[in-house]
Amino acid sequence: MPSTDPAGAAAPVAHFINGRRAGVASARWGDVFDPASGRLRARVPLACAATVGEAVAAAAAAQPAWAEWPPLRRARVLFRCRELLERRLDALAAIVTGEHGKTLEDARGEVVRGMEVVEFACGIPQLLKGEFSGQIGDGLDSWSMRQPLGVCAGVTPFNFPAMVPMWMWPLAIACGNAFVLKPSERDPSASLFVAELLAEAGLPKGVFNVVHGDGEAVDALLRDARVAALSFVGSTAVAERVYAAGCAQGKRVQALGGAKNHLVVMPDADLEQAVEALVGAAYGSAGERCMAISVAVAVGGVADELVDRLAARVRALRIGPGTAPGVEMGPLVTRRHLETVCGYVELGVAEGARLLVDGRGLTVPGHEDGFFLGGCLFDGVTADMRIYREEIFGPVLCVVRVPDLAAALRLINAHELANGTAVFTRSGGVAREFARRVEVGMVGVNVPIPVPMAFHGFAGWKRSLFGDHAMHGPDGVRFYTRPKTVTGRWPQDAADMAHFAMPTH
Repeated sequence: MPSTDPAGAAAPVAHFINGRRAGVASARWGDVFDPASGRLRARVPLACAATVGEAVAAAAAAQPAWAEWPPLRRARVLFRCRELLERRLDALAAIVTGEHGKTLEDARGEVVRGMEVVEFACGIPQLLKGEFSGQIGDGLDSWSMRQPLGVCAGVTPFNFPAMVPMWMWPLAIACGNAFVLKPSERDPSASLFVAELLAEAGLPKGVFNVVHGDGEAVDALLRDARVAALSFVGSTAVAERVYAAGCAQGKRVQALGGAKNHLVVMPDADLEQAVEALVGAAYGSAGERCMAISVAVAVGGVADELVDRLAARVRALRIGPGTAPGVEMGPLVTRRHLETVCGYVELGVAEGARLLVDGRGLTVPGHEDGFFLGGCLFDGVTADMRIYREEIFGPVLCVVRVPDLAAALRLINAHELANGTAVFTRSGGVAREFARRVEVGMVGVNVPIPVPMAFHGFAGWKRSLFGDHAMHGPDGVRFYTRPKTVTGRWPQDAADMAHFAMPTH
């Protein structure tokens, strides 16, 4: 819960407004923990509407001049930023691990995947090219262009404090917009680190700003008429509210919500590959991924052997602080989130699912106060159970048994959350049928977490996405710009201009 007392040994995290760290005077504060030790790591100011307004004002003042920079010149700033990110990758990864808890290897991977969007945005001169049609009529030409929106904002979750913001700001600023980022208050320091890298890369003051906060800050961004567009990633309930509120204010909004991702294991699948893929996809980053696999769909006779192998592998997970060598899974982000996930495990038992591996009560020597939960594995899960229907966002894997591919497809297609899915099979025919018929936004064939590369779009279906645009890729360029079509001629005689009927060509 927010505190009004910033006192204590932990240093305050600053906002970043108009090219510099802003003062940390605040009426409300949040706690940032080291998840591996449970100790307070920092205090974060929770911005009020006035502080948010200061950041938006800085962005609005800087944006017109930035939009006038040629796209190639804007791209050169991003090239320099990308080089700085690569040079300081380990430092940024350490910040992510220190506040989120994921392993250093996982944090490095997050930064690299974010850098790929920066690399894509470096091609903005090509991406902004319009179309030209000559002689559409006598002496008449037509051409199109894409122009920036103005001030854009991003609201991002705790699970990828470096990567998810990089789904947004590289393309937004490459297109000529200014940007205000509201990162998660649980792990805010990565965004501050990136803001200073952008300043070092030569980004003009005010083009990129960071304000920390909670729902009050989000509401201020939604109400501010100077904010033309807002990108959001978080839970489905909040995504829906943000989308509705933003659209009601006339803003362009893309809001990515929750997920319940299924991995279908067919009887012909390589079981060793499928088990390793499931374990990595379900328990990597302690299951705190919007593309984590949380449901294993065992088809036909594969179920018993699959479950036996999974149970053995989950019991053998190497769990500890993310900085320790060889660790496969770190702690959860906060004690409150740990309690929420444990509550779902208790619920699953009460609902009648068979808890084959119980990770509750795990103690990591030397880190007894850390937010650790061992891997949990349920069998006998059915579609009416809450542990199947709801997003748990923790290291909990549910096994659902179905007789055939058709039943697997019916199960997946009936779920309201349709972010990602995968099938493991040796059959090209099965894979093709699955990819065509499944009603999910991102599909993997023998790929457990099918996160698209930066030059494709990231988007789920149904209640996993509110809005018409995917994150990054060509859709990102379309989201952060608006099209303009120009029709022109150079008439030689005033008589050519007198038209009282609808012109035709």
